[in-house]
Amino acid sequence: MLASPLVLAIALVILLVSGRPPLIRHARVGWLGRPLLMFKFRTMWGSGVEAPPVKCPDDPRITSRFARFCRRHSLDELPQLIHVVRGEMSFVGPRPITASELDEYYGSAAEEVLSVRPGLTGLWQVRGRSRLSYARRRRLDQLLVRRGSSALHFHILLCSIRDIFSGRDAW
Repeated sequence: MLASPLVLAIALVILLVSGRPPLIRHARVGWLGRPLLMFKFRTMWGSGVEAPPVKCPDDPRITSRFARFCRRHSLDELPQLIHVVRGEMSFVGPRPITASELDEYYGSAAEEVLSVRPGLTGLWQVRGRSRLSYARRRRLDQLLVRRGSSALHFHILLCSIRDIFSGRDAW
């Protein structure tokens, strides 16, 4: 409820700037391997532009300064609060990833990472975010699952707030 004015304002700006629906759903693998259609704000609308092979700060599909700002400060993730309310996600946990990412980069670690609810933020989001390799992300997700505690979750939440405001390591 507290975030709804911000969510509505962002949705309206995206609608006006892009001329397209502000919300999109991404197919991800959720808790215990269940499918999760994860909500995000639309921040890419460059038509006919091919996706770069890895995340990069100059993604040609991000054609608006507002969209770039939303991505840098993780505002595009705000609609996922609905997944927390519905019990599909938690505030802290491994970020939900696609089935192909799970197969290609997580392998035998997939079952372990999927044993907990995915989170809005996690350990790799506060330890380097976009600049980390998938191998490092996997190791940090496994560490979070194995050694997760209330104190660690609280630390991750505080660091996430810091990183959201600073935009550090995000693109």
